[in-house]
Amino acid sequence: MKAALIFLSLIVFASCGQNDNSQQLQSRIDSLQQKLDHAYKPGLGEFMLGIQEHHAKLWFAGTNRNWELADFEVHEIGETLDDIKQYCTDRPEVKSIGIIDPAISSISAAIKQKDADAFKKGFVQLTASCNTCHKDNQHGFNVIIIPSTPPVTNQEFKPAK
Repeated sequence: MKAALIFLSLIVFASCGQNDNSQQLQSRIDSLQQKLDHAYKPGLGEFMLGIQEHHAKLWFAGTNRNWELADFEVHEIGETLDDIKQYCTDRPEVKSIGIIDPAISSISAAIKQKDADAFKKGFVQLTASCNTCHKDNQHGFNVIIIPSTPPVTNQEFKPAK
């Protein structure tokens, strides 16, 4: 009987310690959740601005036959699209983003083949895909064009010698 009482006391004592630990853990979880809820998260517009810059840089890399840079830029666009799918799930426009995939594949193939004509054709398709997605999502006022001047003036778009 005495052993049973000691055993029961140990169980009660251990559960009290676990309860305190559970409260501490829940407090930490709540604190971390509050920090997460208030952490900066880029909006769809910031992501799209990044894509727009990479779109322009892709054009100048490809038209200068800098295939290594063009490959880099097309992958940057793909990574940004993946980020949009991950971080902008609350935006209905994200459901349409796959419209760009065939154009990305076309450009990637042209870059791999180092085919300037196929690159230009794929780039026109990419630009049209962007505009189609914008129209489909009530952003038709945001018209993307083939760039006429580089987006940055401190980058060489010709291949390194």
